[in-house]
Amino acid sequence: MLRVLSTSVLFLTFAACSSWVQLTAAGQQVEIRSISQVRDCEPIGRASSSTMDRLLLIERSSERQQNELFTLARNEAGDMGGNVIVATNEVTDGQQRFDVYRCPQDSRS
Repeated sequence: MLRVLSTSVLFLTFAACSSWVQLTAAGQQVEIRSISQVRDCEPIGRASSSTMDRLLLIERSSERQQNELFTLARNEAGDMGGNVIVATNEVTDGQQRFDVYRCPQDSRS
């Protein structure tokens, strides 16, 4: 019984620290910007991302959550034909919303 409990705790600790989200080929083409950097861009839609903010009693780091949310939003924006995302709110309970833009190549940094 103790062995099963130890293994479960070890698994949950590892799972809380790891990311299962992978950036797709389309997502690799998408940049993260602030609203002031998209003046010459065409808004094409919205993306919403969510990830687990905790596993049972173990809270996941805010940095890891933010990275996963960015990755999910970049993947979704790439699938929509966008090349830039802008966060429209702060992370709340593992969720965040983004506006998706198509920006001219010469305005991308």
